[in-house]
Amino acid sequence: MSNPALGALRCPHCRSAFEPGAGALVCAHGHVFDIARQGYVNLLTRPAPRGADTADMVRARDEFLGRGHYAAVVDGLVEAVDALVPAPGLVLDVGGGTGHYSAAVLDRRPDAPGVVLDISKFAARRAAKAHPRLTAVVADAWQEFPVADAAAGLVLNVFAPRNGGELRRVLRPEGALVVVTPDGEHLRELIGPLGLLSVDERKDSRVAEQLDPHFTPLRRTRVRTEVRLDRDAVRQVVAMGPNAWHHDSRGLDNLVSGLPDVVVVTVSVSVATYRPRP
Repeated sequence: MSNPALGALRCPHCRSAFEPGAGALVCAHGHVFDIARQGYVNLLTRPAPRGADTADMVRARDEFLGRGHYAAVVDGLVEAVDALVPAPGLVLDVGGGTGHYSAAVLDRRPDAPGVVLDISKFAARRAAKAHPRLTAVVADAWQEFPVADAAAGLVLNVFAPRNGGELRRVLRPEGALVVVTPDGEHLRELIGPLGLLSVDERKDSRVAEQLDPHFTPLRRTRVRTEVRLDRDAVRQVVAMGPNAWHHDSRGLDNLVSGLPDVVVVTVSVSVATYRPRP
């Protein structure tokens, strides 16, 4: 774990800073958190809630993203980040999964350390290896983040929960938040045939309700493209997200077998940037 990232983390029990120990993080009050052999640290104070991504979900996401199907989303995120004036402090990816998106951002910010927070230990295992300057932490995005006040110069929130108050607390006054959310066109060709969850029509208003008390919007762009997915990729895009909880593998295979060998699928997301309100 990098020292700059370690300096931004806080004990979830008492909010004290950490010192590195022998294979562990130890706070000033003696709370100890072991660093897993895969390189991540679990800072949950209770068992992970139901709904955390499973090993199968994370494997599917890693394979799908690794094939470049969401390259346009990565490009849109990086473009939004590049348009910002860099602020000091780390890059914090909240609900960052395997670290796929934050690794791309760190490539453009060669001096910045990074931290990924995710509720899934299986995602954290992959994030710990996603980039040399990325530290992976198991934490609940709906609870208080184990991160110091104003520690981050840039916060990423990609297809992830939006805890507005905490996102604001950990961000420097001159920092920025970048949020990526799907819209109603996202994966629309698969929704009907596979019975997938659709994007809430109130998505934009719900995002505003979560963020407006804490942030001022700067810029919003739409990333929309089409990708060609074979049947394996279709299975992966279903298995890597919330739809996985509504489909067993046998039932999904039966539905996917009724699709053409290659399906042209819409990828459509909103990329929005914000500054923290005073």
